[in-house]
Amino acid sequence: MGCIGSGTYSNVYRARDTVSGRIVALKKVRFDNLEPESVKFMAREILILRKLDHPNVVKLEGLVTSRMSCSLYLVFEYMEHDLAGLAASPDVKFTLPQIKCYVQQLLSGLEHCHNNNVLHRDIKGSNLLLDNNGILKIADFGLATFFDPRHKRPMTSRVVTLWYRPPELLLGATDYGVGVDLWSAGCILAELLHGKPIMPGRTEVEQLHKIFKLCGSPSEEYWKKSKLPHATIFKPQQPYKRCIREAFKDFPPSSLPLVETLLAIDPAEHQTATSAMQSEFFATEPYACDPSSLPTYPPSKEMDAKMRDEEARRLRAAAKAKGEGVKRTRTRDRSQRAGPAPEANAELQANLDRRRMITHANAKSKSEKFPPPHQDGAMGNPLGSSRHMEPMYEHQDASFSTVVPIQKGSSQTWSGPLVDPAALGQSRRKKQTALDAKAAAYSKQLQKDKGGTRAR
Repeated sequence: MGCIGSGTYSNVYRARDTVSGRIVALKKVRFDNLEPESVKFMAREILILRKLDHPNVVKLEGLVTSRMSCSLYLVFEYMEHDLAGLAASPDVKFTLPQIKCYVQQLLSGLEHCHNNNVLHRDIKGSNLLLDNNGILKIADFGLATFFDPRHKRPMTSRVVTLWYRPPELLLGATDYGVGVDLWSAGCILAELLHGKPIMPGRTEVEQLHKIFKLCGSPSEEYWKKSKLPHATIFKPQQPYKRCIREAFKDFPPSSLPLVETLLAIDPAEHQTATSAMQSEFFATEPYACDPSSLPTYPPSKEMDAKMRDEEARRLRAAAKAKGEGVKRTRTRDRSQRAGPAPEANAELQANLDRRRMITHANAKSKSEKFPPPHQDGAMGNPLGSSRHMEPMYEHQDASFSTVVPIQKGSSQTWSGPLVDPAALGQSRRKKQTALDAKAAAYSKQLQKDKGGTRAR
């Protein structure tokens, strides 16, 4: 039914379960040898999602594996919106009770993650999903990791989308904790109150400069005790004074202490998600509204905002080419509305593309690895369950017939028929038999072709 999201290692599609009629989201991850890093991220994401169970964390409902296209599909509950898409919509303006409702749910979800020793490491508007009941869920745990505050280990600093990345990561810190998620949450809170991203840097240097100008530069004591790898490179010659209250003087007074805490330069001052939920901001009127009272919006995601921007750029380019001299226009005013954020690990994309090109150049042929859609069978991999659902996934790259629900606390695997024959009607059994026969014939032909190549 169409792509609704994309990232470095995966794409997300909208699909329908043909048995229940329910709409779900399918996250497609390639795990072939072309992108070995995706295997690590995918496996870790599954382990983390199976450990988490909270109303404000997206639920992993099942897995689907494709035998021939080297893809794994993670099945999630479908959410109609993401916060970035709604914030960028010209027809949406959040009230203070609505902002409190969303931020309270975000902090509640983060509290659950942190209590289970999970760092999300990519909190941003497009990863905060919303349904038509007003429920917010934290999604996309592709960059998440487990942590143990008692036994610290080095972690990469190349995480969190640039606009929401805390200064310690920009300075190369490998020893960090829940503060990285809380800094991002502070950026989200300030963005919702301000109506646009508060620090939209284009490079890491520019991002640090924006942070220091707004939040002040670290003290000499902090520079000495932190011993950050990039401190000598990025330490400003002249210290910057903190000016959050002056910059955001139009914010509700009760919000400023929370913004100050979440956007503290020293990570130790961020405190916890639990303490943030107990702040004055949520204890003063107007109170956070009930999620069920939130308005129902047309489906809107960050991809929609990007498409609107792309269409606006295309129209401006066409008008300029015709020499009409029309004034520059946009579908929405960026000075007043939020905009799509860059990718979290965009710095890695160039290296990934180079490796992919080299690997493709050395491969025999794409068709040998990835057969046509009608020959792409699949088998389910349930974890602790033998129930079967049958979705309809309308995407040209793969077809499959089994989705297996996830049940927590089990590591059992399954390998068996694609579909329980007893559950199918006669016509569908014939169709399934034909599909399996085609897959077997194709596999046999591949082996024969490979044998002939070696003989030659």
